[in-house]
Amino acid sequence: MDGEANGTLHPSCGASEPPYSEELLRSLDLPGRFLFATLTLMTLIAILVFIEEAVYIYRKTPSSKRSIIIWINAAAPVISTTSCIGMWIPRSTMFTDFTAGIFFAIVIHKFLMMMIKECGGQKLLLRRFENGRFTISTGPCCCCCLCLPRVPITRQTLFWLKVGTFQFAVFRPVLVFLSIVLWSNGNYVLYNLSPKEPALWINISMGVLTLTALWAVGIVFRKVRTLLTCKNIIPKFALYQFIVILNHLQTTIINMLATQRVIPCAPPLSSTARGSFIAQQLLIMEMFLITVISRVVYRRKYHDLEPLECTDEEAGDKKQTPKTILNGTVVEDGSPKFYKSSFSAVAGSSAQEFVYSGTTDSHCPCQNNF
Repeated sequence: MDGEANGTLHPSCGASEPPYSEELLRSLDLPGRFLFATLTLMTLIAILVFIEEAVYIYRKTPSSKRSIIIWINAAAPVISTTSCIGMWIPRSTMFTDFTAGIFFAIVIHKFLMMMIKECGGQKLLLRRFENGRFTISTGPCCCCCLCLPRVPITRQTLFWLKVGTFQFAVFRPVLVFLSIVLWSNGNYVLYNLSPKEPALWINISMGVLTLTALWAVGIVFRKVRTLLTCKNIIPKFALYQFIVILNHLQTTIINMLATQRVIPCAPPLSSTARGSFIAQQLLIMEMFLITVISRVVYRRKYHDLEPLECTDEEAGDKKQTPKTILNGTVVEDGSPKFYKSSFSAVAGSSAQEFVYSGTTDSHCPCQNNF
């Protein structure tokens, strides 16, 4: 940096490739080594927290939700791990970023499926919102397009929303594979975003796929967030949004600043390598916090949704007036109903039977998930 200020450029500042890990570690001073050790320890703790949480989820949750919740909880530890590897081995940054991107593309689809599962599955969701409509004027694509019509909630609409997230989980790995093939042939440079280079068009394609997937998740969340309040869906969605913003938007902004040399080089790191270095260190700290918070949010005991059968019975009971049958006479009032049977001779004697048929509670009790 002193060389830059004096008008002389250090050789590493103009280098197109990040330094080797040995060169980077030799250049670290005592505070730098302490920072490396601290961030590595935070990554290890995040992994241990996730493993403990995964064991708990595996033992306590129903099998239909088990894998989905584990996948979603693994997002932050996986991003933290890939960032830690990229911090120690700067030349692996492209591959660690690709790995984190592919994993989170799958997590976005899993989050949509989790919301559907928490509503009782696709059939029950369609029954609960039989006459409802999806509001498609939501972020990140169409939050300003308030004139867009509301779409009926049908099996076909839900299918296209699933396609919106599934396409991202499928095409993101395809684009990553294409990038690696072009990179091996020398045609792909990660931070070269000129119109003649494939990196620009691949990144634009990934951006369109990402926005489409996030849009589908936002549409479903906006509809089910009230129903799933007892499932703590709003904090879960907030954690998911934080991962999206930090892993994509924050990293993109830092890399753009580094490409324009707003972030100066610090030998042996060039401007672009230093931008990635800073982004990785921030992600490790942020994902560590999200891992700890996710453990609190997903470990809580939640109540199951009220069964539709109970809802239908309650609606029918409200339409009926409570009745009391006494000696064959029907008396309508608001008290519990007692049926008194007529006197009958049994073994030379008569008996009376009273049967209590009143309901103790018109609300169906909830049950704990785990």
